[in-house]
Amino acid sequence: MAEHHQPGPTVISEAAQRKPQVPLLLGAVFLVFLGHMSLSPIIAPLSREVGLAEWQIGATVSTAALAVVLTSQFWGRRSQSLGRKPVLVTACAIATATMTGFAVVAWFGMTGAITGTALFVAFLLLRGVGFGGAIAAVPPTAQAYIADITTDEQARVKGMAGVGSVQAMAMVGGALVGGALSAFGLIVPLIATPVLMAAALLLLATRLRAEARHELIPSPAQVNPLDPRVWPFLVAGFGMFTSLGFIQVIMGFLVQDRLDLDSALTGVVTGGALLAAGVGLILAQAVIVPRVNWTPPALLRVGSATAVLGFILLTPDLGLAPLVAANVLIGVGLGLATPGYTAGPTLLVRRDEQGALAGLVNATNGLTFVVAPIAGTVLYGTAPSLPALVGAVIMAAVALFTFTHPRFREGFQSDAEDLRQVR
Repeated sequence: MAEHHQPGPTVISEAAQRKPQVPLLLGAVFLVFLGHMSLSPIIAPLSREVGLAEWQIGATVSTAALAVVLTSQFWGRRSQSLGRKPVLVTACAIATATMTGFAVVAWFGMTGAITGTALFVAFLLLRGVGFGGAIAAVPPTAQAYIADITTDEQARVKGMAGVGSVQAMAMVGGALVGGALSAFGLIVPLIATPVLMAAALLLLATRLRAEARHELIPSPAQVNPLDPRVWPFLVAGFGMFTSLGFIQVIMGFLVQDRLDLDSALTGVVTGGALLAAGVGLILAQAVIVPRVNWTPPALLRVGSATAVLGFILLTPDLGLAPLVAANVLIGVGLGLATPGYTAGPTLLVRRDEQGALAGLVNATNGLTFVVAPIAGTVLYGTAPSLPALVGAVIMAAVALFTFTHPRFREGFQSDAEDLRQVR
């Protein structure tokens, strides 16, 4: 049995006594990720349009993920020491500036004004380092806020599912926006991204309430990733998002090569495939999770097993319909598993640890995309079916882990019961 840890007393802040600004915060998260995801349908055809190799786009995505890893805990703890508003406003301002620069550089790349190494380095700095470091602030700040205003397991799971739901809606919206706008030229969704970031910045700067000084935590506690309360969840999340990373960045290449499409139509069809995954995520997080009232371990088990089926279906070249169905299954599976992964450890740590924990979870997610996208593109160059096959194997290992590790059985239950009694 996993080592038992008695959680410390949880103090509900004065902010939790007032009407929470959850819809406002989730609206800002939606706008940020809508801008982010609107690039997904065009990233593959864009790379070929500007003359970059598949591995260079994979390296750009991996650089952004590395920036997330390196800055997530910083942002998570600052959201408790400085407040949510200063952190989110700063992050959105940086995201708006860097994506404006990225759109300009991409345009120069399409016209041939910037090529080769100079273009690749600009992509790395703007889309990778700048944007990755900025967007890293958004999920941990939102998750720490949800943890601060919820006091029981079911509310916590539903709250974390709410954060996941708006990200899933952004995936759907981004697939629609990016796919539809790409029909008018790849530059159009590139322009839309900083516009959406600027809208989020305006919303937060003018509407989000700043915490009073006494509501802040001047020195938030750190959380060790090897802490037995949290590391099994981090391992499960790492495996889940590594599997996703293997296929996400190559989806456009998969669509274009399997269906033999040109760049413009590839953007539209890839948007449709990502839309299918987003529909699965929304179905799971907005409809299923709030109704089933499963514990975090149960969500992890069912979700990872469902996602395995999707990866298996995606591996062979069976045409468009099975590809879309595979994306739906993967979306449903990850939509079920993710609230269990994000909410589970928050039930086992103190309030002053929530910011660091949220940053640690976000850093774990980012860490998966440091290696997986570039590995996925390299594997795709070797054999197009390999990324999905490797993803299926890793996801199956996650499912087995959640069924066998004690933290997801009696160890978790006893700690969760202690926490409810303390509260």
